[in-house]
Amino acid sequence: MSIKWLGLIALVFVSSVAVIPTAQAARPGFVFPDICCYYDDALVRTVVPPAALPNEGRDNFYAVVGQTIFGVVAVAPGAPGYHGGHWAFHSVTWNVAPHLLTSEAAILAAAAAGDVTITRHPENDFLCPIQP
Repeated sequence: MSIKWLGLIALVFVSSVAVIPTAQAARPGFVFPDICCYYDDALVRTVVPPAALPNEGRDNFYAVVGQTIFGVVAVAPGAPGYHGGHWAFHSVTWNVAPHLLTSEAAILAAAAAGDVTITRHPENDFLCPIQP
């Protein structure tokens, strides 16, 4: 086979591969800015955009309705039990006038006092590594 034919075959192959759409992970119905959430009263940021991971969450993620930075995570890198950002999604809704919640302990205390309702939504679990 001549070099011209090999070059033509290579060009056709590369051209056809270039137009094939790339696979992308499904994304949840929200995207974080650089700062995503609170962990033990400190702000943490995302490493990559979140990807949907329904029913696969391991670590608690709380979406607090009404907060500008609505996310609160239970663990972060370096903490025992951090699983790389496999988040189990919980919504937190207010039963009283809202105030800032910045840790899992604060959310659980508010729930114990009846100030908030925590609802687990496994269909909204997602993958999104974070950094302190």
